[in-house]
Amino acid sequence: MSKAIIGRKVGMTQLFTEDGKVIPVTVIEAGPCPVVQIKTEESDGYTALKLGFLPAKEKALTKPELGQFKKAGVAPCKVLKEVRVDSVEGYEVGKSLLADVFQAGEHVDVKGVTKGHGYTGVIKRWNQHRLKETHGVGPVHREPGSMGANSTPSRVFKHKHLAGQYGVENVTVQNLEVVRVDVARNAILVKGAIPGNKGGVVTLTASVKHGK
Repeated sequence: MSKAIIGRKVGMTQLFTEDGKVIPVTVIEAGPCPVVQIKTEESDGYTALKLGFLPAKEKALTKPELGQFKKAGVAPCKVLKEVRVDSVEGYEVGKSLLADVFQAGEHVDVKGVTKGHGYTGVIKRWNQHRLKETHGVGPVHREPGSMGANSTPSRVFKHKHLAGQYGVENVTVQNLEVVRVDVARNAILVKGAIPGNKGGVVTLTASVKHGK
């Protein structure tokens, strides 16, 4: 990937094309993201950028975190993320990345944390069918069903779909088209849905699969 930016999910809306077609889009508040650190092949073994996002109070950060911002001459930020890039040419420490790093028509990969659903059963978590609601099946009809044989193997196999924590997972949605970029409002509109709640922090990177 050659470029990236950190953003915040605002919500979903829709746009209309000239011929009247509806395009569902997600609005992302992207940037400004100051460059806090530049990592190079010579000094770190790989090329990457450390970006900040959203202003923060100094008392909310630790001394090591504040030290990074003071060394770069950047105001403290709530979010500090490292993103891999193919080349660091054209980037400067202290310079902010804006929404115009991407243009309409480009494709991006969006990384975020999915919504949390708490402890859920197998029907909601794994989309399983419930049991028959007939005599002899009860007393419950939303249970996972058979756990396996008794004597052999006398255990539950790994990866069996059972109840448990659902959501709050790191997910990447690939190859989303950038429909519109509004630099004045620091907004990027991408086609389709992205993971997370409204206000959730996401990372936009150049698509790794588009055109391959």
